[in-house]
Amino acid sequence: MSSNRLICSIYKSSKKAEMYVYIEKAKGIKVIPEELLGFFGSPMHVTDMLLTEDKKLARAEAKKVLFDISDKGYFLQMPPVEENYLPGLVEFNKKLKDVED
Repeated sequence: MSSNRLICSIYKSSKKAEMYVYIEKAKGIKVIPEELLGFFGSPMHVTDMLLTEDKKLARAEAKKVLFDISDKGYFLQMPPVEENYLPGLVEFNKKLKDVED
């Protein structure tokens, strides 16, 4: 495997929205550790692509993806961190506290 280009497969999690795992297509999903599959769930194939170091990815650096696949056999893309899971909750709690006082 060349460290600067790779045909990879991308799978999404069946348990967690916006969680993806990138793997070398030729090796298949057997490289994903059982521990990871425990919280990732059944991998659902999304796409295959040629990944190069200069490839633009939405939420990951291609160099990091290539390094992790070379080092661990996979790259795990975590869901984005949401600033506020329940919009308006802080304001609602303030109003509720004012009514109780």
